[in-house]
Amino acid sequence: MSPVPKTNPSRKLASQAFDDAYQDFMLSRQAINCTERTLEFYKYQVFYFLLWTEGQSVTTPNDITPRLVRQYIAERKQKGLSDRSLNAAARAIRTLVRFWHREGYMDSLIVFEIPKLSKKRLPVLDKEQLKKVLRACNIRDRALVMFMADSGVRRQEAIDLNWEDVNMQTGLVRVKQGKGRKDRATVVGATTRRALLAYKRTVKHEAHMPLFQGRTGQRLGGTGVVLIYTRLSKKTGIHVTAHAMRRTFVILSLRADMDAGHLQAMLGQTTLDMVYYYAQMVDEDLIREHRAHSPIDSLS
Repeated sequence: MSPVPKTNPSRKLASQAFDDAYQDFMLSRQAINCTERTLEFYKYQVFYFLLWTEGQSVTTPNDITPRLVRQYIAERKQKGLSDRSLNAAARAIRTLVRFWHREGYMDSLIVFEIPKLSKKRLPVLDKEQLKKVLRACNIRDRALVMFMADSGVRRQEAIDLNWEDVNMQTGLVRVKQGKGRKDRATVVGATTRRALLAYKRTVKHEAHMPLFQGRTGQRLGGTGVVLIYTRLSKKTGIHVTAHAMRRTFVILSLRADMDAGHLQAMLGQTTLDMVYYYAQMVDEDLIREHRAHSPIDSLS
């Protein structure tokens, strides 16, 4: 899900029909226990689509057409939005119109194509690059980078962890209320635990306190994590992000022959599809496999 700016909760749509139907949709998302992040996603994407729609002199749900949605997506594309942002906007609108049709706000269900995501080669670090990044870290950042590359946790999951969630003896990590409000377990190795213990000696570390902290002892925030990786990218010349650590975890684990099913469980995925998505083949994998299995080289 793409990050979105916060909307102004006091703003209302000019059309009463739109505003009532919009509020009902948002209440339905709360009723099914969507996370705050998901609610903010819908609040932003849906509200600004309807605001734009009012500008097209359309003021009731029943007057929305597939052509109107396509026009909205096309205009946002012309403004330079990424394919990821366009895809997110279309998915939010699709969820909205399906709800409106089901609840009787729309007589007919409208159908439109979702913009496809381009298949880009995603950044991932090899062992030498990861070592270089770790050499550029201070004691806290080293613990954070090692933890994320060794466990596969998402950025927000790492932020939400407390010291009591990590078993320093076994390496078991309890991820509470991860993506989709799901609890799961992952693991970190002995070297990562040693880095955590070294960092632990520099901060307050009661069981209920945050695992990763800012300078004043408060829980490290999302912006703080982004700044850490931005700083490391500048120092090393290697493009590194929190999500690149998650992909790096997948690639290096698969190269070390970790079972894909166990990897799926640690990532918190319901199917293996995302494991294979993260594990897009990088150039050195392709070269190595071709050297081992070239149909022409094998002739000799």
